[in-house]
Amino acid sequence: DRTFWSWSARYIHVIVATMWIGLLWYFNFVQIPNMSKITDEQKPAISKVIAPAALWWFRWGAVATVLSGLILAHLKGYLQDAMTFYEGQWPIGVGTALAVHLVFAVSTLVLLLWVLVEAFLRFPKPPVPGSHSKRHRLMARLAAADLLVTTVTGGFFYWLAFVV
Repeated sequence: DRTFWSWSARYIHVIVATMWIGLLWYFNFVQIPNMSKITDEQKPAISKVIAPAALWWFRWGAVATVLSGLILAHLKGYLQDAMTFYEGQWPIGVGTALAVHLVFAVSTLVLLLWVLVEAFLRFPKPPVPGSHSKRHRLMARLAAADLLVTTVTGGFFYWLAFVV
């Protein structure tokens, strides 16, 4: 039944979008402003336990929000109109494009930081040129591909704002 699946997709979309934005607010208004107040002994608990778990839920909340929104738009019959910015559906298309851009923009930062931190932690003392691990090369390539997609989706918003 289309009504049931449409309602289910909307429910999931609202729940995961709330989780995604709630975690964004947590990072911006709770964790980051208060890191300076935490003692040095307690900081590893944040950086090694709490932050990675919150980032995992943040990343997958973003992906689930985009996917459930696309499924909902398809079930309601306006996916094509929204994605082609047809008449009254263009705000949904812009919102979807922005969500896709944000998914890649956030993951680009996470991947780049991961690559840099892993590199710095593994540098010999003193640093000397050497080979990188397979995982490090893979993460660097993923970060570069992610940055490319972020650039392309960001270019779309430039086009939308200044050309159209």
